[in-house]
Amino acid sequence: MSNLAKPPVVALRDVRLADGAHQLFDGVDLPIEPRVRACLVGRNGAGKSTLLKILAGQIQPDGGERFLQPGTRLTYVSQEPLIEGETLADYAASGGAERYEAEAALQEFGLDPARGTQGLSGGETRRAALAKAFAEAPEVLLLDEPTNHLDILAIETLETMLRAFRGAALVVSHDRAFLNRTVGRCFWLAHRRVRVLDDGFKNFEAWADKVEAEEAEAARRLAKAIERETATFYSSITARRTRNEGRARRLDAMRAQKAQALGDQSRPLELTLEAGGASGKLVAEAKGVSKAWGDKIVAKGFSTRILRGDRIAVVGPNGAGKTTLVRILLGEIPADEGEVKLGTQLDVAYLDQSRGSLKDSETLWDALADGGGDSLIVQGRSKHVAAYAKDFLFKESQLRQPVASLSGGERNRLLLARALAKPANLLVLDEPTNDLDMETLDLLEEAVADYAGTLILVSHDRDFIDRLATSTIALDGHGRTVECPGGWTDCQRQYPGFFTGGFAPNAKRDYGAAKAAAPAAKPAKLTYKDARRLEELEGLLISLPETIAKMELKLEDAGLYARDPKGFDRLMAELSAARARLAASEEEWLALEEKKESLSGAG
Repeated sequence: MSNLAKPPVVALRDVRLADGAHQLFDGVDLPIEPRVRACLVGRNGAGKSTLLKILAGQIQPDGGERFLQPGTRLTYVSQEPLIEGETLADYAASGGAERYEAEAALQEFGLDPARGTQGLSGGETRRAALAKAFAEAPEVLLLDEPTNHLDILAIETLETMLRAFRGAALVVSHDRAFLNRTVGRCFWLAHRRVRVLDDGFKNFEAWADKVEAEEAEAARRLAKAIERETATFYSSITARRTRNEGRARRLDAMRAQKAQALGDQSRPLELTLEAGGASGKLVAEAKGVSKAWGDKIVAKGFSTRILRGDRIAVVGPNGAGKTTLVRILLGEIPADEGEVKLGTQLDVAYLDQSRGSLKDSETLWDALADGGGDSLIVQGRSKHVAAYAKDFLFKESQLRQPVASLSGGERNRLLLARALAKPANLLVLDEPTNDLDMETLDLLEEAVADYAGTLILVSHDRDFIDRLATSTIALDGHGRTVECPGGWTDCQRQYPGFFTGGFAPNAKRDYGAAKAAAPAAKPAKLTYKDARRLEELEGLLISLPETIAKMELKLEDAGLYARDPKGFDRLMAELSAARARLAASEEEWLALEEKKESLSGAG
């Protein structure tokens, strides 16, 4: 039996909710059947998080009903989870999960179960909350922007766990690559209603464009009907003499319908990028750069050359030092070794991921016109603060509100407004996609694609990187760096296993360097059996990452589970076994290499 034929485990029926005078939802139906993997998408401010909270039972609607099958366990992970307890294991087990399940889930997300809950970064907080949710093994899982603050490796871990999850899941996310790999149904929240596409996310945008075109045509027909009815009403002698109340009411209703449709129309963000004067052909050049913070090595012997017009993506795990490397390339902090040469006539605009340049106590007006007054210089021309704020979808009523009252998406739009106000021929975007909806991401992407200057992009959004980057610099978090043409997908293809210690065919692995550096004459050596095993292991360290990559590619098919659940489970088991074999092979290889080195030093 298909999921569509089964009764829902949780559902909303004819739900209505108003925020003051503003109607958020009007007759929303949203059913979630067993094992459905769905996403809820829509513009920032449409009410996605609110709708998720209604599903979770945290907010009561003004009208309609919420249904939850009796005995159903539902787990909700908010955008800003609160991590409490003495240790992460205590926190992850606090919802009823078995202790061993809680610890296993934390380790799956790269967290130490014995670690305390204080002093966690944004990414660590998110990983802990997700680990707790999966450890509880609910029948329904609700995730609000789960990929925010996660690095690419953690996002891929989440994708694997979500695909293996046995319950139903509803995800609010703007991460296209993540949604392409995980969901088979799309709920689209727009104009106070929810529309449903029972297909993978890859087909969502074409479908949404078709729906909007049909609604635009309906609006055009309505306008024509109002025009005809108005002409008939005022030209009709009968209408003038008897004041035909029925016709007047129909005309009023049509006008109200049109006014509502116009009120529901979303206004696009106004994004323009101006490069100003051209920089020199060379933007930045690094030669043999090394940098460490204590025991943490950011880069060792890194070299690169950035030319005018390049679009460079910098990727790697959280804490790998991506921002540090960018600041070295900009000459903001010194390298420990090597040299950095900056080009001439550089005008830099920097969008900072920490948003530390925003002061919570200042108003939105002050943040835009930081020199005071009621105007600012935008791309070399004077523009009123209110008009510029409107370009970035801020209401006039928000201008005197403190920055602290802004949502995450609004703060990011404010930073974009500030960063894009002045012409710059070098644009640095450090995590620009957090909290931005897909429409804004599309507009930002289009603006950057048409930008005549040079771009340095730090991001965990794989789709955004793939669409924009001409080359990618990857940091593995242990001091190794590689650079390759193209975006994230190209980097993964050229350097499989780079982030997990697997073999990278276009880069020298540490074990290869160790082997090359070994003395030519050895007084002692491995046994024939060990030497043969070492050769076998080196072959496995090449083939296993490729095998794993092929399995993961098959699992990116969002409809695989629905078509072949047994095949899906079999593939998941094979993938788990391959990863375990790779880890075991790496451990065995290291042990044999250490034995080999000790034997060579024994003489």
